[in-house]
Amino acid sequence: MGAPVPVLLAGVHGHGRTHLRALREMGQSGLVRLVGLCDQRPVPEGDDLEGHGPLPCHADLGEAIERTGARVTILATPIHTHLPLARTALEHGSHVLLEKPTTATLEEFEQLNAAVDASGLACQVGFQSLGSAAVEAVRTLVRRGAVGRVRGIGGSGTWVRTSAYYDRAPWAGRRRLRGRDVVDGALTNPFAHALATALAVAGSQADAPAGVELEMFHAHPIEADDTSCVRVRTSDGLPITLAVTLCAPEHLPPRLVVHGERGRIELEYTLDRLTLHQPGRAPVITTHPRTPLLANLLAHVRGEEPLLVPPPATRAFMHVLEAVRTAPDPVAVPDHMQQVHRTDEGVRRIIPGIDTLIHRSAEHLALFSELDPAWPPAYPAGSAHTEAAP
Repeated sequence: MGAPVPVLLAGVHGHGRTHLRALREMGQSGLVRLVGLCDQRPVPEGDDLEGHGPLPCHADLGEAIERTGARVTILATPIHTHLPLARTALEHGSHVLLEKPTTATLEEFEQLNAAVDASGLACQVGFQSLGSAAVEAVRTLVRRGAVGRVRGIGGSGTWVRTSAYYDRAPWAGRRRLRGRDVVDGALTNPFAHALATALAVAGSQADAPAGVELEMFHAHPIEADDTSCVRVRTSDGLPITLAVTLCAPEHLPPRLVVHGERGRIELEYTLDRLTLHQPGRAPVITTHPRTPLLANLLAHVRGEEPLLVPPPATRAFMHVLEAVRTAPDPVAVPDHMQQVHRTDEGVRRIIPGIDTLIHRSAEHLALFSELDPAWPPAYPAGSAHTEAAP
C-alpha cells in the first residue's frame, strides 16, 4: 500500500472536526498521516483534536504546505475562501479536497476549473452523498424502466437550526461579507447535497440548467434564506423541485422522490437508503455503501479510480447557486407566520405548517406560491423566476 499520504487540514473548527475524526480512522489503517493544521484562529491549548493530539498549526496555507510536505490539502474553510485557498494549495503542489459549495460565484467556479487544469493535480469537491452507491442504484432502476418514464424529481428537507448555528461564524447566514459574495443559505449550504444529488440522479450535474425558479425566505434575522424552494429545469427539460427549511417543527432526514409514470423511488441520501414503490407490490427497501471522498481522491492520485466529484461535475449546481446569488434578497417571514422559542441551544424559530407545505412541494413538483396563496408573503413581484446563465 505504500507509505501513508501526508495530509494537511485547513479549517479546524466547525465541520473541520468531522474531517479530524475521519482522518484518525484512516490514519489507523495506514492510508494517511495528518501532518499539520492551518487556521486563522489558534487551536485552544490542551485540545486533543479528536484524538490526534498536538499538531503544528499555521496561519498561512502556503507556508503550511511547504513546511509539512502535504500531498493532499483538505479545505474546510468559509465559502468565500474556497477559490483563493484552492489556488494556493494547487500552486504549492498539493491535491485538494474542497468542501462544498464549490465556490461562491459561477465566475470563481470557472477560475477554479482553469487553476485545476493548469496544475495537473486533482481537486475533489466534498459532496459526500455523491460517493454513495445509492445514486447509481436509483439511476439503474430508472434505466431499467422500474417506474416508467420519469416525470420529475422532488426533494424535501425539514431541519432544525437555532440562532447558535448563525452565531458560530461571521460569514454564517450571510449573502455577502466585506464586499465578498458568500451565499450561505439553506439551498446552497446545508441542503446543497440534496440539490447536487438530485442533479446527479437526473444525470445532469455537469450541464447548465435550462432555467431556475426561486422563492426564498428567512425567519431568522439573517441575510440569506433559511426557508426556500427552487425548481430547476435540466438541460433536457426535466423538472427538479427542492423545498427546504431550517425552521421545521421536527428534524427529519431529507428525501428525494423520483416520480415515474408507473411508480416512484424515494432516496434518503443521508442514510444511503432507497425505497422502490411499484403498483401492486410491497415497497422494496435497500441500503447502499458509500465511498469516502478522501479515500477516492487518494485512489485517484494512485491511478486506481476516476475522481467521483471533480469540479466540472458540480457545474449544474453552481448555476443554481449563481441564480440564488443574483436573485433578490430573501423575504422575511412575518411574525404572525412563525413561533419563537428560547432554548439552551439558542433561539429557535418554527414556521407552523412549513413541513406539510414542503412535502407537498416535493409531491407536486410545485413552488410554495403554487400550493398556498399565503406564500410567498410579499415576495417581490416578478422575482420568483430567474433564468440560469447559459
